Amino acid sequence: MLIDSHAHLSSRKFDRDREIVIRNLKKDGIDIVIESGGGPESNRAAVALAEKHENIYATVGYNCAGPEMNYDILAEVKRVAQSSKKIVGFGEIGLDYHHYPNEKEIQKKWFVELIEVAGDLNLPIVVHDRKANQDTFEIIKSEKKKNPNLRGVLHCYSGDLSLAKEYVKLGFYLSIAGPVTYRSARSLQEVAKYIPLDSLFVETDAPYLTPGPLGKRRNEPAYVRQVAGTIAELRKIPFNEVSRVTSANVRRLYGI
Repeated sequence: MLIDSHAHLSSRKFDRDREIVIRNLKKDGIDIVIESGGGPESNRAAVALAEKHENIYATVGYNCAGPEMNYDILAEVKRVAQSSKKIVGFGEIGLDYHHYPNEKEIQKKWFVELIEVAGDLNLPIVVHDRKANQDTFEIIKSEKKKNPNLRGVLHCYSGDLSLAKEYVKLGFYLSIAGPVTYRSARSLQEVAKYIPLDSLFVETDAPYLTPGPLGKRRNEPAYVRQVAGTIAELRKIPFNEVSRVTSANVRRLYGI
C-alpha cells in the first residue's frame, strides 16, 4: 500500500466524484493521502476533508506569500494549523519565481516568517519551490541553523542531484511526482535513482502533474503507482520495496 504524500482532492476538479475517488483508495492500493492546503480557503477544505475521512491527513499553510500577506493573515494560518489533530504538517509554503518573478523579496520575507511559525508549532514544513532552487535552499539552510529541529519535505522536487544531496544532509525529504515519468526529466530521474530511498516520498499533486503514460487526464491518488513504478525501474528494485520505504518515510516525518 502506497501513501500519496501530496494531493489536492479539495480542488474543484474533484467536485463531481470526490467521494468516489476517496472510497476507491484502498482498492487502488493507496493507504493514506496527505491533503495539502496553501491559503485560507484550501486550508479549511483540507482540514474538513481530513476530519471526514480516516485515511486522509492535512497540511495547512500559505503558499508563495506576496504583497497581500500581513501579520493578521499569518496569525490566522497559525490558528488553523492548531485546529485539528489530523493536521500533520505546515505547508505548502515556499517560493515561486515562475508565476511571481517580480515579488522575490517579499516572498522570501514571508517564507522565513512562515518557517518560524512552523517551528513554534513543531510541525514539519511542506515546501513549494518553483524556479527558486537556490534561494529556497539558502533560506532553509539558514533557518535550520537557527532551529536544529526544523524538518520537512520538498514537495514535487525540481532541483538537481547535487542540491538533493545537500537537502539530505539537512535531514529533509524529497518528494517525487509525475514528472519523473517524463522522457525529458533526466535530472529528476537521477535524483530518484541515486538519492537514498529512505529520503524519498512519492506524490501525485493531484489533480496536476499527471504521469506521462496517462496522457492529459486528470491526475488522482491512484496514479502515484506510476511514480513508484518508475522509481523501482530506475533503481532496479522491487515495486514493493519502494512502496514500503516511501510510506514509512511519510509516517516518520508526520508522526502518523
